[in-house]
Amino acid sequence: MKKITGIRKRWLVNSISVVLFVILLAVSAFSAAMGSYYYSTMSDSLKQKARNAVDSFSVYGTEKTYYEYARTVVAGDQSSDKLEVEFLDARGQIRYSSSDLTAFRSPGTPDIAEALSQGVAKVWTGSDPSTGEHIMAASCPLIINGKVVGAMRYVTSLRNVDRQIVIVVIIALGIGMGILCMVYFSNLYFIRSIVDPVASITDTAKRISAGAYGVQIEKRFDDEIGDLTDAINDMSLKINQSEKMKNEFISSVSHELRTPLTAINGWAETIMNGEVRDSSDVKKGMGIIVSEARRLTNMVEELLEFSRIQDGRFTLSVEPMDIKAELEDAVYTYREFFRREGIELNYYDCEEEFPPIAGDPERLRQVFCNLLDNAAKHGGSGKRIDTSIAREEDQVVIIIRDYGPGIPEEELPHVKYKFYKGSSKARGSGIGLAVCDEIVTRHEGSLEIGNAEGGGCIVTLRLPIQAQV
Repeated sequence: MKKITGIRKRWLVNSISVVLFVILLAVSAFSAAMGSYYYSTMSDSLKQKARNAVDSFSVYGTEKTYYEYARTVVAGDQSSDKLEVEFLDARGQIRYSSSDLTAFRSPGTPDIAEALSQGVAKVWTGSDPSTGEHIMAASCPLIINGKVVGAMRYVTSLRNVDRQIVIVVIIALGIGMGILCMVYFSNLYFIRSIVDPVASITDTAKRISAGAYGVQIEKRFDDEIGDLTDAINDMSLKINQSEKMKNEFISSVSHELRTPLTAINGWAETIMNGEVRDSSDVKKGMGIIVSEARRLTNMVEELLEFSRIQDGRFTLSVEPMDIKAELEDAVYTYREFFRREGIELNYYDCEEEFPPIAGDPERLRQVFCNLLDNAAKHGGSGKRIDTSIAREEDQVVIIIRDYGPGIPEEELPHVKYKFYKGSSKARGSGIGLAVCDEIVTRHEGSLEIGNAEGGGCIVTLRLPIQAQV
């Protein structure tokens, strides 16, 4: 049999101990009540029987006639096998008895002495001094002419009563043990329904910690255990997804780093070795080196930003800022660059002036530049990007739309996840949008990405208009 340990042991010991204590207490109280009931009933019956018998002797005026009648009563008694009748004199000795063996013997029990001395009926329960048998005796004084001349005593054995009480107690104990067994096995089943799923969850958690990401636990119950199972399964899937995205990120970043480094090394070695003598080729090579170095710098900046977000070092330098001016600067910066790539960048202003809002100009400019760069990178095939700014109630709404192929619907919910690149083959680390979303969220705004009607991707940035700080 499997040894019971851990939660099973603690649960069973605590619950069974309480139930056992309650059962023993109940059986003890029930046994005491039953014994008291049986004994008190017999005591009242014997006392009343003795009183009634004594009352029948009240017609005899002398002690002599009393003894004669007593002898007649004893001789005619037919219940001596169950109830012994004794007539005692004033000294407490038995004069007549339904059992001849007890004649002229002095029982010496307290009920006799108290009945003779106090003149009232008394009941006593105990062991017979002569036989050691457990008996109950009721003595009632015989009074003639105001004088106690003797006592009438009824004696009965308690053997059958005690046996009956023992049987009742045994039955009560049996019922109590049955209840205890039911509690034990029901608790054992209940604990198993908790411990076994927890053990399974523990094993799965160990497998996850060992690297088996994505494993799932079978859900058996719709309760707290089921909620825990759902949480572990969700955690496993997210860890698996995160691990997969991390591996893809490492592979992507390695490729992204290799490509510009290869170009830089190649042109640097070519120029250093003097293989290029034409000044225009040298200028072209140096331009490629500068461009690729700038791309590496931007990639490293994104990685640093992501690192700050992950370890909590990402902060904002909030100050009053002109949101329209920051957006216009970003558009002006990219307009000529996009023109050389054959992409038309349009900016649609609004007549309404915005009050200074509380924000970090550097971080928001970073968001604008990243969104414009993504629009060109993923939607540049449409050769057009539209940017607009407007006010909707207490919010500034900035929209950036491209006319490229758009984003597959199944990828839309994931595009802001870190390391996620989806089916896109464009260069990038996959963390730019995650950084942008974090910046906008910390400005108490929202960043929404979707597909526009007629094709292309549309990004909607909302920022609250607040009082000047």
